[in-house]
Parts: sequence; structure tokens; C-alpha cells
Amino acid sequence: MVDKDKRDTPYNVLFLCTGNSARSIMAEAIMNRFGAPKFRAFSAGSMPKGEVNPHTIALLKSLNFKAEEFRSKSWEEFAQADSPKLDFVFTVCDNAAGEVCPVWPGQPMSAHWGVPDPAAAEGSEAVVSQAFADAYRMLQNRITIFCALPIASIDKLAAKADRRHRQDAPRSERRRRGLELSAGAHESRNWTAPPRGDAWLGHADRNRDRFGHPCCAPCRRQ
Repeated sequence: MVDKDKRDTPYNVLFLCTGNSARSIMAEAIMNRFGAPKFRAFSAGSMPKGEVNPHTIALLKSLNFKAEEFRSKSWEEFAQADSPKLDFVFTVCDNAAGEVCPVWPGQPMSAHWGVPDPAAAEGSEAVVSQAFADAYRMLQNRITIFCALPIASIDKLAAKADRRHRQDAPRSERRRRGLELSAGAHESRNWTAPPRGDAWLGHADRNRDRFGHPCCAPCRRQ
């Protein structure tokens, strides 16, 4: 008898933000701890800092992660022909604070989880450390809920994205064009905050259905 809640290969998930030094790094760590073996997580930035924030490293070490495994890197690493085929892409920037969120073009089902940037926190060491702990807690709550979804539900989401992608340009070409355009196109635009909680699933899917692109408000105006 086949177990309907098992899968031969993991879902590949990319967490995106601008600098890839705090939130997306934490999200990668959390999903690889709580989502394995069903999920395999990566992280990247549209304008990577080049190094992981020291407070991120300290927090991850305190939670028994191998902090040396994480690095700040460009999303271009995942736009190559031989890069992992992505099933889901989540942005974790904070549009409520006016951050510009990167947009990943192409096939994967994409959604936005807005989390305040702990690196922007000001004050004492205790205040800054608390900001990083709060960001970690918010990410862990969302990621563990997502990881608990049944395989059938996740497959349905991924299949919808794949069917739409087949009607578009080849994945490598679409990604290349999108990565070239999206950074400039979104420089002065901010996303409209999507619904919170589980409503992000319907929000992302409705935007795809109506606008033919897996992202939020800025793409409606292009």
C-alpha cells in the first residue's frame, strides 16, 4: 500500500530577501531542521550582503545549528540551467516598512511572508538580539505550519504552478529575463501586503490566475 503522505524526492524551497544575511538565512535553517526529509531549503538575495549578519550567526549557534554552513549569496545561483528545480519560492522582506521585495520569475509557486528586518533594529544589544529572536519565532511558526500540510495539498499547489509554466517560455530563459528586469522594475515599487496566515495560499493563487504572474501588486502595473 502506498503512503500518500510520502514523497520520493524533497520539495525544493527558496527563501528570498534583499541582503540574504538574516531572515532568509534563518528560514533556510528552520525548514531544513523541521521540514526534512519532505523539504530541502535554500536562501538567496537579490542584492546579497556577502556575509551573514553576526546576530544571525549567534542566534543560530545558540539553537544548535551549524552556523558555518550558511552564506550570503545571489539569487543568480538558482537561475542557472543546472540549478535545483524549485517547487516553492517565498519572499520574507517587510513591505509594511517600505522594503523592496525581489520577485522570482517563472514556474515555482511563490508567496510572500512579510517579516520585519531584525538588522534594522536600533538600541541596546538586548533590544537587537530580541528583534532577531522575534524574527526567528515568526518564521518558525509559519514554516512549521507549512511543513505540516499533507503531501496531496502541496502537490496540488506545485502542479498548478507547473501547468501554468508550461504555457510560458522555457524556465532558464524566463528566469534569465526576469532576473535582469525585476531588480530595476521594482526599485521604486513596494508590494501591497497580502493577507496574513493561511490566506497567503489563496492570495498567491488568485494573483497568478488573474495576472498570469506569481507575485503581488507591482506586477499588476507592468
